[in-house]
Amino acid sequence: MTTQQVADRLVELCRAGKIFEAQVELFSADILSIEPDKSPVKTAKGTQAVTDKAKQFASMIEAVHGGHYSEPIVEGNFFTVGWSLDATLKGMGRVSLEEICVYEVKDGKIVLEQFFY
Repeated sequence: MTTQQVADRLVELCRAGKIFEAQVELFSADILSIEPDKSPVKTAKGTQAVTDKAKQFASMIEAVHGGHYSEPIVEGNFFTVGWSLDATLKGMGRVSLEEICVYEVKDGKIVLEQFFY
C-alpha cells in the first residue's frame, strides 16, 4: 500500500469506529507510539503495547457525544490527521479533546504515530 492508501484506510476504519481493527491491519509489528509529556503513557513500542495503551484510553470513556477525523494530508512517507472527541470520561466529566496525529509509513505499514494536543 502507498502512504496515501494507508492514510485513507486508517481514516476510513477510525470513522467506522474500528480503531483496533485499524491497528491490526495497518500497524507494523514494531510500531512506536509517542504521546506528549503530560500523557500517562508517553511511549509504547510494538503492537501489543500500543493496543494496550489504546484500550486503557478507551476504558476511560463513559459516553461519546461526538467527534471527527479530518481528511489525511500526505507528504512522502508521512501523513497527518486532525482528530477531535467530545466525550464523558470517568472521573473527569465531559471533555473536548483535539489533537493532530502524525504517522510515518514504511513498506505499507505504519511504523510511527505521534500525537500533539
